[in-house]
Amino acid sequence: MPADRMNPEERALLEALDGMLRSQPIRDQIDPIVERNLASEPTAAMAWEPIPLSVFGEALPALIQSSWVFILRAGATTGAERHPSSHQRMMSYRATGDLQTGGEGKWQSHPLVSDPGASLEKCWISVPPNVWHQAVVADRDWVVISFHTVPAHELIEERPADEDSGRTRQRHYVAADAFWNR
Repeated sequence: MPADRMNPEERALLEALDGMLRSQPIRDQIDPIVERNLASEPTAAMAWEPIPLSVFGEALPALIQSSWVFILRAGATTGAERHPSSHQRMMSYRATGDLQTGGEGKWQSHPLVSDPGASLEKCWISVPPNVWHQAVVADRDWVVISFHTVPAHELIEERPADEDSGRTRQRHYVAADAFWNR
């Protein structure tokens, strides 16, 4: 859900996460992860890597169990996915893009920017469990930081099955054989 339609507790959580991600010492630890992933697999629609929670120190809220860098390549539309086991909070870290929610035939746009002067609503989105979403990227690679309520090894991505639109396929992001878009 967009930041302007959320309850005060969710907004407070996003404000806390936003404050951490705007901290230069934290950015100094995240930026090498971003650069490593920007350089990897340039023809893939996306690249990702978990961020060690130790980067955020003691200030990280207890319900956050994993954090990720995602590089969403210029011109990519990632396709529908959802996380049945996790609530996702996502910030636009570099460049801009559109995180759409809703699903086939009913996508709603949520354009996000990386401008430090922009409002919380323009930089963050909160995606509850089981909500379909997809990223649509314009002409520049888009870097996002994502926080989840399950540990990295438990984060499940679910996508519609190619062979049957009524079924889905699941995978874990950190599984050794789970690199769909690579």
